[in-house]
Amino acid sequence: MTPTKQHWKVAVLDMYEEVPNEGMRCIREVLTQYAKTHNLQLAFDEFEVRVKEQIPDLSYDIYISTGGPGSPLDSEGCGWEQRYFSLMNDIMQWNEQSSSKKQVLLICHSFQLMCRHLELGNVCRRRSPAFGVFPVHKTTAGEEETVFSELPEPYYIVDSRNWQVIELDQQKLEDIGARVLAIEKERPHVPLERATMAIRFNDYFIGTQFHPEADAAGMRMYLLQQEKKNQVITNYGAEKYNSMLEQLSDPDKIMLTRASFIPSFLDKAIFNQ
Repeated sequence: MTPTKQHWKVAVLDMYEEVPNEGMRCIREVLTQYAKTHNLQLAFDEFEVRVKEQIPDLSYDIYISTGGPGSPLDSEGCGWEQRYFSLMNDIMQWNEQSSSKKQVLLICHSFQLMCRHLELGNVCRRRSPAFGVFPVHKTTAGEEETVFSELPEPYYIVDSRNWQVIELDQQKLEDIGARVLAIEKERPHVPLERATMAIRFNDYFIGTQFHPEADAAGMRMYLLQQEKKNQVITNYGAEKYNSMLEQLSDPDKIMLTRASFIPSFLDKAIFNQ
């Protein structure tokens, strides 16, 4: 594969509101390793969106918008959110008018915000928090998605959320050409709709409810914290908690998702895959 150019600029939109997290570390590591693997000059800048209200300009090739804490509803209409959505709208307009496309990845909190912004479904609080390692299932569109091409069915993800996107508006999805790529695992004993786990909003915007950047080491540290351990055991039981710890060392689960998803996303931008 030959990149379309050697110099690339990535904007990382930090949505963590200055709360300590593993997400930023993981994204830095993935980008650094990708550049090294492909011998690319890939520079990335970080923008603290929610507190410092830092928003990148349109000079970047790739935009990665992270997960983050809190409600995806409470920020509606605030200053930083208006500037954030203005950027997203500007990127969409750029992609319509320019031959050099900009790729955007929206993770967890950012995914929920975009679903609300585009009015694609009901962004609401879960009945109970989701935290841990879980299988998710590809839809028919997900089976055809190049960013998912190296992932099996089902594939395993790190989930960490109190919120979800359900009750999708199929007409609005069709109107903008959006495609649902993944949904929650089926739970026959739970009379609730399966949440949406990934959407391709258009040819250049993709979003995931889960954390594709998460690594086994960071997740293990989280699960070993007493608060998180109690949370998982309370919601899912001790057997499930121990199973999550075991799955972290499985090369076909979290390690595979981490190794393939964001690199495949970058391939699409850099090698026109």
